[in-house]
Amino acid sequence: MTLNQLEYFQKVATLQHFRQAAELLKISQPSLSRSMSLLEEELGLMLFEHQGRNVVLTKSGRVFLEHVNRILEEVHIAEHKMKQLAGSGGHIDIAYVFPLANYYIPHTVRSFLDIDRNKHVTFNFNQTHTADMIQGLKSDRHDVIFGSFVADEPDISFVPILNQNMVVITPKEHPLVQKESVCCSDLTDYPLIGYDRYSGLGGFTCNFYKEKKLKVNIVCECPDENAIAALVAEDFGIALVARVDAVDQANVTVLPLADADLTHTVYMGYIRDKYQIPAVKRFIQFVKRDGKAY
Repeated sequence: MTLNQLEYFQKVATLQHFRQAAELLKISQPSLSRSMSLLEEELGLMLFEHQGRNVVLTKSGRVFLEHVNRILEEVHIAEHKMKQLAGSGGHIDIAYVFPLANYYIPHTVRSFLDIDRNKHVTFNFNQTHTADMIQGLKSDRHDVIFGSFVADEPDISFVPILNQNMVVITPKEHPLVQKESVCCSDLTDYPLIGYDRYSGLGGFTCNFYKEKKLKVNIVCECPDENAIAALVAEDFGIALVARVDAVDQANVTVLPLADADLTHTVYMGYIRDKYQIPAVKRFIQFVKRDGKAY
């Protein structure tokens, strides 16, 4: 059974006439008759009965037509969807770390969609940790991710898109607020609120403590700056965090590091040498070209 046979059957069933159907299908009447005979032979049922020059569906033919109509409708929907994906439409699944949710991702995607060619593209947004995003890329759940660089992932292209300055935040009435800046050694004198150790920034800050041989007292781990800043504001400890909007808007004091120029780089990631629909390709190129501006 072929798609052509289903289309031929539907046309004959609609017109109830082999010659008229053959003319519309632009095939010879003998070819159409032979195709329908082969279809009936394959199904083991009569689909048509002759009534003079016309044909009518048998009871089995009417049942078969119901299924054929649904099948061909789905085929047409699929064809239309594929044309959208190949043209100006398309769907992009992106994932990103929590700090980018407030401004960078919404603004970047909105700027991309404001380009006339991209206005029919749709997005799915997912916030998670870098480790989960890497698995999402590999399993095809995500097309593009935004998070930390991960070593030993040769199949993934990592493109740096922005740098985040690392700062220390303290409660408003903390002893450190008397200083204009904080030394790394100051981090060992007070309880520390840290990032989730399995997150990109969690690994980044832990590596920093090891490199500086700092014996810090991490009393709590949080997934993002909102949660960290909330605990710091209530005097649970201090924290070393990326300076993002959530930090500046929180009820905390922000202090730079005096003896370390520490920045965390955020990357866009995607599977290298993998087929991407045009919309995904355009989005990747847009971020490479304009993403750093946001």
